[in-house]
Amino acid sequence: MLSYIEPVFRPPSEARSLILQVTNGCSWNNCTFCEMYTQEQKKFKVKKEDDVLQDIKDASKHGLPYRKVFLADGDAMVLPTRRLIKVLEQIKEYLPSVQKVTSYCLPRNIKKKTVEELAQLKELGLDMLYVGCESGDDQVLSAVNKGETYESQREALVKIKASGIKTSVMILNGLGGPKYSEQHALNSAKLMNECQPEFLSTLVVSFPLGDERLKSGFDGDWALMDQTGLFLELKHFISNLELSDTVFRSDHASNYLPLKGTLGADKHTMLQQIDQALYQPGSIPLRQEWQRGL
Repeated sequence: MLSYIEPVFRPPSEARSLILQVTNGCSWNNCTFCEMYTQEQKKFKVKKEDDVLQDIKDASKHGLPYRKVFLADGDAMVLPTRRLIKVLEQIKEYLPSVQKVTSYCLPRNIKKKTVEELAQLKELGLDMLYVGCESGDDQVLSAVNKGETYESQREALVKIKASGIKTSVMILNGLGGPKYSEQHALNSAKLMNECQPEFLSTLVVSFPLGDERLKSGFDGDWALMDQTGLFLELKHFISNLELSDTVFRSDHASNYLPLKGTLGADKHTMLQQIDQALYQPGSIPLRQEWQRGL
């Protein structure tokens, strides 16, 4: 049986992956919008090498043909390249059926890794990194204490792409509130245009535990956006995207309007769907409040 420190989070697309916990919590853990790693037991800590190896060996005893492994928790890429190489080599040795390894990734954790090091990780099976950019707007990033800037995120995404590793980037719809909505959408689109990620998704920001932490960064001048505001922001974002072959999804449970397609081929269709939601109520299916979640 694998050992986990709960709770464990993973992207929706990793539902069928073996979850291998190599760190506990998030090494930054200061973003005011995040409620994933606030529990007392989720203080950041690197898992011992012997414990990770034992988990891999235990997984191999199950006799299951694992195809994908997700390295948890919040940012396994904080580990030194040497440690990541060892983990990937052990996966190859004990779980030979695995074809892809993925992980969450904070842009700051790419800064000290060279393109050559990342390419080596790619060669050993690291196929994709989930990068939560949240926004491309420096004012919004500062207000939510993301610890990143437009430029730091751009540099990380460009470096990852140069190594051959795919990226799946997430932008938070509504993160800037009504006041900063337009610049949030515009600068997030600009960032994506510069980096051309293979996958892009949007989630709607929400706060089941309250939004007081986030409001403090905006000097109290922040509010949840209504459905119309969210759709207008999403329209502004997609309208300004100039992507050649990026798979786009807004099908997370938090989104009112599920969208799927490839940008730019399906850009016009997606914008039509948003206009339907905005100007023809009832003509396109939307998630009801009781159907939404994190």
